Amino acid sequence: MRLNEKIVISAPCEAVWEYLANTENYLHFLHGITRWEVEGERKSGLGTRIRMLVRIGAAEVGGLVEVVEWKEGSDIAWNSVTGLDQRGRWMIRRVDDERTRIEMRWSYGVAGAGIFGILAERVAAPSLRGQLRRSLRQLKRQVEHEQLRAEAKRRQGLRGATA
Repeated sequence: MRLNEKIVISAPCEAVWEYLANTENYLHFLHGITRWEVEGERKSGLGTRIRMLVRIGAAEVGGLVEVVEWKEGSDIAWNSVTGLDQRGRWMIRRVDDERTRIEMRWSYGVAGAGIFGILAERVAAPSLRGQLRRSLRQLKRQVEHEQLRAEAKRRQGLRGATA
């Protein structure tokens, strides 16, 4: 099953990238994620491994994923290593100097489960699509809030410098 959602964030592309590149931020915006733990020494970038679980109804599914693509400022992609077969990608694109379009693509499958696996994928899709949409809206809120805080701090520093 493939899911694809996008949203425009009122923040420069660099600010959005900085937020997404920090794996510690993910529990602040990913809806439905019940476990998000970076494994090993690498905390971000190519080769980072993350153990993640997502709630689907009463079940928690997921496994270990690895970042397999890291294009500074524009793309982060991952594949499953263990657990639920999944692939995902963040695509960060500049709309203009003050706005950024974020697109998340996520595909998952229940390998080897035949017709029951196909049914499980289809039953889970509406819930997962809703979680993905809520996650993007929360990401937008988080990044835009960080931008407001940075601007307030900058203005406060200017006032202090002129006093």
